[in-house]
Amino acid sequence: MPDGNSAAAGGKTGVRIVVVGDRGTGKSSLIAAAATESFPENLSPVLPPTRLPADFFPDRVPITIIDTSASLESRGKLNEELKRADVIILTYACDFPLTLTRLSSFWLQEFRRLEVKVPVIVVGCKVDLRDENQPISLEPVMGPIMQQYREIETCIECSAVTLMQVPDVFYYAQKAVLHPTAPLFDQDTQALQPRCIRALRRIFTLCDSDMDGALNDAELNDFQVKCFDAPLQPAEIVGVRRVVQEKKKEGVNDLGLTLEGFLFLHSLFIDKGRLETSWAVLRKFGYGNDLKLRDDFLPAPSKHAPDQSIELTIEAVEFVRRVFRLFDTNNYGALKPTQLDELFSTAPENPWGEAPYKDAAERTTQGNLTLKGFLSEWALMTMLDPRGSLANLLYIGYGGNPASALHVTRRRSVDRKKQQTERNVFHCLVFGPKNAGKSTLLNSFLGRPFSESHELTAGERYAVNVVDQLGGNKKTLILREIPEDGVKKFLSNKESLSSSDVAVFVYDR
Repeated sequence: MPDGNSAAAGGKTGVRIVVVGDRGTGKSSLIAAAATESFPENLSPVLPPTRLPADFFPDRVPITIIDTSASLESRGKLNEELKRADVIILTYACDFPLTLTRLSSFWLQEFRRLEVKVPVIVVGCKVDLRDENQPISLEPVMGPIMQQYREIETCIECSAVTLMQVPDVFYYAQKAVLHPTAPLFDQDTQALQPRCIRALRRIFTLCDSDMDGALNDAELNDFQVKCFDAPLQPAEIVGVRRVVQEKKKEGVNDLGLTLEGFLFLHSLFIDKGRLETSWAVLRKFGYGNDLKLRDDFLPAPSKHAPDQSIELTIEAVEFVRRVFRLFDTNNYGALKPTQLDELFSTAPENPWGEAPYKDAAERTTQGNLTLKGFLSEWALMTMLDPRGSLANLLYIGYGGNPASALHVTRRRSVDRKKQQTERNVFHCLVFGPKNAGKSTLLNSFLGRPFSESHELTAGERYAVNVVDQLGGNKKTLILREIPEDGVKKFLSNKESLSSSDVAVFVYDR
């Protein structure tokens, strides 16, 4: 496991904040006031990079603050810094309203033009200088701008002279990087993001040890200890249930907290601005900012010779067989698309919805995925994307040691010398000119009927199926169609042939 602080901060070891805004809006004074906890008198026009130590905020991640100039001659340097930023602090002067209007008329448009996709914290500086006879409410001014520019995480006003809310500015900036809102919550629909729901559903399922669809007091307590290193007191558990029951009746039943209640609690944390609570849970279970399992949770084999391949172990194959049977509720021997979606409902998405997996395996005439097709898709994904295959095993509930789920095969050169192999998955390249029948060969391998009308295949294509051998052995064969105009590029890589076992040449007789 990674070290605690790095994992809790989503793997970030530092946050780079770039402070931007019109000339005279108080950028340098804001930075100096945060670093020295006093109002600076004589400052250079642009400060050198300023570092706040790791213990400045509770997340214990050091911050580097970059001051910038708004002058035209410094525009190239500014653009460079913007592209390296983790978060932007965009300033205006509270005593100069024109700088507030320029946020949307210039700065925010400029960030989009440069394709800078990081959170923005809008900061009003010099609040102590605002005319007391002209009080201003931020909500009506900033509300429409925040609606249009969703990258704005929050707005805050401060004073470098009185130090009012100066530390808060950088706390919010760091928080926007370490605990971002966008992956978890959709501001437009005011609801949890689909991928966030899927991740939380998986966490709920993993914590529901007795698999009764609810977290009882003991399971809730185990969850709390795992994520926050502290047990819940009995009174706190009662309090959690009461809060959920008041707002979401189906969130609690006689057995405990339901999935609906679990999701509601996280919506509540986010609504109250406590994103760090939901992120702490997600990161404890291995999720990164993209709400996929982080690489440090996926011990997939990283180094192997070009003529070695990666397969699922017997233990992992047995697991996916059991999962298939579990979701094949009507015992038809095939999964409907809805059943497959349900099977992957705890993964970020169905991994086989796009090429090269879509239509690569055997299906029934109704379009349902057979057991052979299901096992074939796993074999193909493990060969092409071992880490993705391991991640999806974990998403759907694989409880074994992740390191024992994948197996690196013996080198093909050794297999050929010994004239024997223990591999279960074989890779066949299919070559031939246009219209020779390559795609038809792949289709027939998947049991699809011959079609007179034929569209030319664009790019490479895979077909994978289980082949029954004499004596009852079953092996998986992956056919990979190489289009005629792609052969040169394919062969330009010296190792391209070493990962395959056999080649088929198709011609039109």
